[in-house]
Amino acid sequence: MKQITSQFYNIYFDNTLQSLTNFLANNTYSKIFIITDENTGQYCLPVLQSKLPLLTTFDIIEITPGEENKNIDYCIAIWRMLLDFEADRKALVINLGGGVVTDMGSFAASTFKRGIDFVQIPTTLLSQVDASVGGKTGIDINGVKNIIGTFAQPKTVIISSDFLKTLPKRELTSGFAEMLKHGIIADEAYFNSLTQIEDLENIDDDLVYQSVQIKNHVVTTDPYEHGLRKILNYGHTIGHSIESWSLNNQKNCLLHGEAIAIGMICEAYLGNKLVSLSGDDLQTITQTFLKIYGKYDIKSGIEAQLLETMRNDKKNDGGKINFSLPNKIGNCLFDIAVSEKDILESLDYYRGVVLN
Repeated sequence: MKQITSQFYNIYFDNTLQSLTNFLANNTYSKIFIITDENTGQYCLPVLQSKLPLLTTFDIIEITPGEENKNIDYCIAIWRMLLDFEADRKALVINLGGGVVTDMGSFAASTFKRGIDFVQIPTTLLSQVDASVGGKTGIDINGVKNIIGTFAQPKTVIISSDFLKTLPKRELTSGFAEMLKHGIIADEAYFNSLTQIEDLENIDDDLVYQSVQIKNHVVTTDPYEHGLRKILNYGHTIGHSIESWSLNNQKNCLLHGEAIAIGMICEAYLGNKLVSLSGDDLQTITQTFLKIYGKYDIKSGIEAQLLETMRNDKKNDGGKINFSLPNKIGNCLFDIAVSEKDILESLDYYRGVVLN
């Protein structure tokens, strides 16, 4: 069993889930609550129960899947369920799910009775390499992602590749965008190894481990996002705005990783223009994401809506829209103020690119 240790918690790579058995044996909780959504309740909870037959006493809190439901109303429903089941300060929440479950479940736990313990068991590739690691919790409001949240550390994170077998390929591809991001911002060799993968349905466990290592190093170096941690936002300023627009205006909306892939192309363009990212690196990033994610139609006429969302981004300071931009593959700068003119120019760059 591989393990990553930090001053806050341990991350276990454990298909047996024995680490959860050990954790529960070494800690005493008055009640255990497992938060799932309808999908993970159907496909992932049986996997967990089959591996932990002695875990029989718990209550299920099930939410409706989808980023559109990561909001205060669903949080209130979780809090009410905890109250109804008489959860006290010694209760434990186990978040079993993707990014929506781990983001919202940990936010609900971190604020209920001023904070109760929680464990992350991420079941999607996206949540394994990103959402469950780092001690950020959050919900959306008015179309702005993760604008309400806390810094709260889980007691432990347990990653099992068996859960990935329950996912459709589109979900795997979405999570893969965050792995590519980790390579672009921190490790060129890792990025290059990811570009050689031909079958995303058989991603090597070691590559997931490396991705988590990169993120864990960044978040433990800067747990409260005062500096280095901001590089994890590469692709997210523009990507989040496009994701929010799609969520509010399209029936078959973009997944998080699909939107961030668009953002990483646009923001690589800004890196080329503003912080010395080479033309070759810009082309490598552009072509890598186009090959995997195809081309999305950023409709003309929505620019004002996209900019409005970006103006509300939590990274901004003094009325400036701040970005994290790569200056080469394997390194990223942060707190780069970008003009709205350049942002619009980056959208036009994306609209004009073609797959070679």
